[in-house]
Amino acid sequence: MTPGSNDWPARVVVVGASAAGLAVVEAARGQGYRGELTLIGDEPHLPYDRPPLSKQLLTSDWSPERLLLRERAHLDELAVAMRLGQPASGLDADSREVVLADGDRVPYDALVVATGVRARRLPGSDGISGVHVLRTLGDALALRAELTPGRRLVVLGAGVLGAEAAAVAQGLGAEVTVIDPLAWPLARIVNREIGDWLADIHRERGVDLRLSSAPVTAIRTTAGRTEAVELADGTVLPADTVLVAIGATPAVQWLAGSPIVIGGREPATGSGGVLCDRRGQAAPGIYAAGDVAAWQDPATGEHRRYEHRLNATEQGRAVARALLDPDFTPPPSVPYFWSDQYDLKLQTFGTLDADDQFTVVDGSLHARRFIGVSHRDGLVRGALGVGMPRQLRAWRTAVADRAPWKETTPA
Repeated sequence: MTPGSNDWPARVVVVGASAAGLAVVEAARGQGYRGELTLIGDEPHLPYDRPPLSKQLLTSDWSPERLLLRERAHLDELAVAMRLGQPASGLDADSREVVLADGDRVPYDALVVATGVRARRLPGSDGISGVHVLRTLGDALALRAELTPGRRLVVLGAGVLGAEAAAVAQGLGAEVTVIDPLAWPLARIVNREIGDWLADIHRERGVDLRLSSAPVTAIRTTAGRTEAVELADGTVLPADTVLVAIGATPAVQWLAGSPIVIGGREPATGSGGVLCDRRGQAAPGIYAAGDVAAWQDPATGEHRRYEHRLNATEQGRAVARALLDPDFTPPPSVPYFWSDQYDLKLQTFGTLDADDQFTVVDGSLHARRFIGVSHRDGLVRGALGVGMPRQLRAWRTAVADRAPWKETTPA
C-alpha cells in the first residue's frame, strides 16, 4: 500500500503506554500513517523503560526522569492523543470501542493490545506495610526507600527479578534472604549447571539463598507491618521488608467477553496471553504486541509469549507494519534477554529451556567469562554469554536458523 492509502484504518488505538505501544505509534508514523493515533495507559507517566527498575533505579544511580523512553515534545510531534492514567476496563468489539475505567469510550478502526503484564501478589498480603512487588515506577520507588543498611529483606522468588533485586539490595547493605521452591536460581531459564554457578555467586556476596524451599504460609505482622515470613515447614524468617517476585500474569482482564482468545505457552508461571498469528493479529482489526502477546512461532506452530524488552519493541514495529500492509509477514525474530547481577551481565539469544543440553564452548564458569550453547535433538536452540558479548553475537545466526549442533564455534 502507498502512504495515505484509503485502505488504511482511519483510527488506530493502542492500549498500553509501554515500550511495545510506543514502538507501534512511532513505526506507524514512520511509514506515513496520518490518521488518528491514540495511546491509552493505566499509569499517569509517559512511556518509560522497565528493565532499569530492578537495576539502575533501585540503586539510585538513575533518576525516574532518565527512564522516559521519549520526551513529551516528541510525542506531540507525532500527533498522538494520549489518555494516560485511564486504564482500559473493557472491549466492545461489536461497536469497535475501548471502554475506559471512567466509563468513557474510545472508538477505533484498528486496535493494538500492548498492556504488558501485572506482578503476581502473594495471597493475603494486600494492605501489609513492607510487602512489595516490583513492576511499575511507583513500585520501584517504594521499595528503594526501604533498602537501607541493615534492613532485613526477604525476597520470594529466585527468578530474574528476584535475583536482580537481591543483588542490588545486598550492594546497598541490606541483609538479604531469597527463598524459592525450585532447586536453583533462574530455573525456568537456565540449566542446573548455570543455576548452581549463579547460586554460588549470590552466596559469596552474603545472600542467604534458600532453594527447594517450603512454601510461604503467612506474613507475620505487628501493627500492620511485616515482621517475618513463615514457611510451611515451620521456618520463620525475620523480615522488615518483603519483595514478592513470583512471576507476572498478562494484563488481559479487560478483554473478558471479547472475541480475543487467551492462551499460549508461558515463559514462567503466568497465565495465557493474547493468541496471535505470526503477524501479531489476534482477530480482524485487532493486534497484540509485547509481554501480553503470544505470537505463533512459524517454525513450530506453537504460540509462545516472551517477557523480553527487545521483543516488545520488535513486535510493536512489526504490528505497525502489519496493520497497514496486509501482505507483510515479519521475519522470524530471535529472542534476546539480559540480566545484570553484581558485576556480571548475563545475555542470551533464543530459548534456554532447563531440560536442554548445555555446553560451554568458550571461556569457563570458573573465570566467570564464558559462552554456552543450549541444544536439543541435534539443533541449536539458544546461547548464553557472560562477559563475552562479541563472541555471543556470533551465535545469533545459528540460533535463528536452528543450526545443527556441533561442538565448535560458529563459522
